[in-house]
Amino acid sequence: MPFAIGGSARIRTNIPAENAYNALEMSSREISLRQLRLSTGKRINNAADDVAGYITYKALDARNSSMKAALNAVGDALNVTNILMDSLDNVSNLLNQIKTSTANAASGALGTSERVALAKAAYRLAQQIQTIADSTVFGGRQLLSGSFSANFVIGTDGANNLLTLTVDMSTNNVDFNVDSNNFDINAMKVNVFAGVTNLDMSSFNSVSATNLGIFDDASLSLTLTSLSDAIDNVNKVASYLGGVSNRMSSQEDLIKNQVTNYDAAISRIQDADIAQEQLQLIKAQFLQQSSLASLAQANANPQAFLKLIQG
Repeated sequence: MPFAIGGSARIRTNIPAENAYNALEMSSREISLRQLRLSTGKRINNAADDVAGYITYKALDARNSSMKAALNAVGDALNVTNILMDSLDNVSNLLNQIKTSTANAASGALGTSERVALAKAAYRLAQQIQTIADSTVFGGRQLLSGSFSANFVIGTDGANNLLTLTVDMSTNNVDFNVDSNNFDINAMKVNVFAGVTNLDMSSFNSVSATNLGIFDDASLSLTLTSLSDAIDNVNKVASYLGGVSNRMSSQEDLIKNQVTNYDAAISRIQDADIAQEQLQLIKAQFLQQSSLASLAQANANPQAFLKLIQG
């Protein structure tokens, strides 16, 4: 700290001038610091500005970045579940139409030709179900192929362990596979459609005038029952996805709020208080001007004593 030292008649060492110069240096550095903070908007521009605060805000910033990445992953998971639910809703509607055609075929008023026509119409709808299964894609992966399963990172804990949620549409998912029958809506590929044993959707195309097959009087009841079971199973899968989607929506809201709170914490530590910085800048500028005036005065003092030795 500076001390006011007398004995200004000693002109070889001008202590008052040195004190004024040092004060000028300090006020100039203070002005530079305040101008830097005002121009960047940051109170901490490097570790030297606040050693503890620098560590804290860097840790918070790293955590915030990971949460923003998790928010993107949650968005992807929501996209997947929404696509799947929409596709399954379409499949359920098509199955209901197929079931209606089958129920109409049970009418005694219909002849063989009408039953065959209804079966062919049902087969066209089954083909559309297959189209839905083939075209339900996300990120280049088939979602309704019976093998899709993906883990989405939805956050991290305090030890940086990943927190994940799985969207499992594979035939191994016990949440919706019924009676050990693997859920599969590939209508043209399996004879266990939607987890219903011996429900082969291609059988609708085999109905003919000479062989009514699944539209035969003895088979219609079983066909209707199987279609009802298939509709129930499709709806169960949609319900599973609805639960996943609700959880993802909740997690999305949580992460958004957490990101906002972390932004606020980082701002409180790192960002400059513009009003306070402007106040300190004006103070430093005043001290700079005062130091300049004092330095000029201190440098002029020796001139008075030089007159004593002038001849």
